[in-house]
Amino acid sequence: MEFLARLGSGPVRITSGIIADVDGVAGAVVLATCNRFEIYCDVAPAADPDITRQRVLRVISTCSGVSPYELDRALDCLTGTAMTEHLFSVGAGLDSAVVGEREIAGQLRRSLASAQEDGTASGALVRLFQAASRAAREVGSLTALGEAGRSMVSVALDLVLSKLGPQDLAGLSVVVIGTGAYAGSTLALLAARACSAVSVFSWSGRAEAFAAARGATGLTAEDLPAAVRGADVVIGCSGRGPRLGSEDFRSFRQGAAAPLVVVDLALSRDFEPEVGELPGLDLITLEHVRLASPREQTDVVRQAGELVRRAALRFEEDRQARLLDPAIVALRGHMQSVLADEVARVKNQHGCTATAEAVEFALRRVVRQLLHVPTSRGRELAAAGRQDEYTAALETLFGLDVTAGVEAQTAVNGAYPEAERGPQGCPARERQGIVATEDALPAAS
Repeated sequence: MEFLARLGSGPVRITSGIIADVDGVAGAVVLATCNRFEIYCDVAPAADPDITRQRVLRVISTCSGVSPYELDRALDCLTGTAMTEHLFSVGAGLDSAVVGEREIAGQLRRSLASAQEDGTASGALVRLFQAASRAAREVGSLTALGEAGRSMVSVALDLVLSKLGPQDLAGLSVVVIGTGAYAGSTLALLAARACSAVSVFSWSGRAEAFAAARGATGLTAEDLPAAVRGADVVIGCSGRGPRLGSEDFRSFRQGAAAPLVVVDLALSRDFEPEVGELPGLDLITLEHVRLASPREQTDVVRQAGELVRRAALRFEEDRQARLLDPAIVALRGHMQSVLADEVARVKNQHGCTATAEAVEFALRRVVRQLLHVPTSRGRELAAAGRQDEYTAALETLFGLDVTAGVEAQTAVNGAYPEAERGPQGCPARERQGIVATEDALPAAS
């Protein structure tokens, strides 16, 4: 947690825009939450992944002040299916301190939206994150994982109740510091648990509008001391402004007799650690929340993990299939071009009065032209002793059974008496059709 805090409190905030400017990176999405820091990069086709990774590490080092050596030891690098399955697990809450938490799915969507606004989300990353969101919804709908709505905030609020003693949050006065997505989740959960005396403070000055939209009260810097003095709970969700220390709370709490619970949910910390040493004040940190997080049932986690693995496998299969898109487009374009040329030739010669015989001959010409290069290439491979490769390629591409086809042709040829055979050993009455396409026949035939 301390290391994550260092990454987020450096001289320059690490954003997807900064990472996307790295040479060799075609797209980037930064997923930074209260207990994780992840960067997803789409490496340019011509770039070396290892070199690109080192460049990204140097940029992170410059922004955070953490040495490249320390970063290299601390950060894991995942690629391919392992990366896909990891992100899907993250989105489904399987990689969270509170297994099955739902907040991470929203954070994942917001990270993608932010990257799209910055113009750094490549098509591949958009498909990846959207598939992760679908996998999270599938886990949520098909398993009991997280059905109790557990999250980092909910566990923290349960700890608050264990400190203060009441059975629920109704009647407690709560001050929330921050106006980001995490603060929004906190206010929503407080409202769901019937806590109505909620006020919001923000170092950025956006508290009034943020609070009004959520049924809370906005605080100014002048309002904050009195609000903390009368509060039962103070929750920090910002991590952007100055940290409040023991002297601040001594000043705020002068004359207050009731105990106070301070919850620090900010990765970069909103409160100094010594705050928890003040009399009448309890400090709950992310580490406390992590240790108090309940363990989900093993069978449910296993079921969710299997759904995630299947979703990741489907995505990877689809991604691999997309790699053939340019080749398929080129093949279709070639065939359409040959057909268009032949249709144009028939129209020039016959107009709209072409006979069935002329059309049939034109189609045979199309087939001959399409198969000319593959047939020539087959003869070259056969001459080099690589005919098995060519046969395997035909069977793979067209679903043919070449061996069965040869046996069937042999049986047909043997059914005709010699008097009816043409010079190639084929039935004379079929020679006309064969002559029209014999240049197109594979050498193995």
